Amino acid sequence: MTASASVWRDQAGDAAAPVVAVIHGSMDRSAGMLRVSRRLDEHFLVLRYDRRGYARSVDVPGPFGMAEQVADLVDVLSGRRAVLVGHSYGGNVALALAARRPELVAAVAIFEIPLSWEPWWPGTTAGSRAIATAGEPEEAAERFLRRLIGDERWEGLPEGTREARRREGPAMVGELTDLRDRPPWSAAEIAVPVVAAFGSRGAAHHRHGMQVVADSIAGAVLVELEDCRHDAPLSHPGLFCDLVVRPSLVAAGPPWSTA
Repeated sequence: MTASASVWRDQAGDAAAPVVAVIHGSMDRSAGMLRVSRRLDEHFLVLRYDRRGYARSVDVPGPFGMAEQVADLVDVLSGRRAVLVGHSYGGNVALALAARRPELVAAVAIFEIPLSWEPWWPGTTAGSRAIATAGEPEEAAERFLRRLIGDERWEGLPEGTREARRREGPAMVGELTDLRDRPPWSAAEIAVPVVAAFGSRGAAHHRHGMQVVADSIAGAVLVELEDCRHDAPLSHPGLFCDLVVRPSLVAAGPPWSTA
């Protein structure tokens, strides 16, 4: 494991193998993609990183907009072309890089990304409510996690853990505010294979959002993961790899499809 002057990153697998980069969502960290990474690193070089403002990158300062997110991912890739796997907000980072630097992207797999710039996106989601009534970013982070995991689980966390998660509030508020105000990519800019997926037990706006993405990006494939919620990369990593990641590897072609 290495740390740089920018974001914390890790890699697993053969350095000479085809590259897969996994990108976590808001109020998450690279550990949330670890179970997926472990199912891929036998045949691929898997890159994970804590996005700026989170976990071991918590002290990397803002801005937290998409321009900075894309720059961080370019730095993590270090000139290597990769298949990108993005969960939630991380999927928008993957598509934004595909739009801006297509030479670095072989294919993209995304799961339940927020389309919060769209006028139909509900204002009742955890992210929307957190930034609408942010107050202090630390309070917004706590509010977001209480809604996701419930008050009982939040109260059961050690105080040090709760304080660490509150410190991630500025990143969450910054990136979600930017996402709401500025579309990070347009479908016309995406020229790489895309696999868009949602869970059958996911929220209606996520299911609809993935249908919108699949309909708008030329050649995109839509996948439904049976009995999965928004946390599918963590709760069902095998199914996620089989039905979401592997089709993107095949679509990317050699050397990913032959590894």
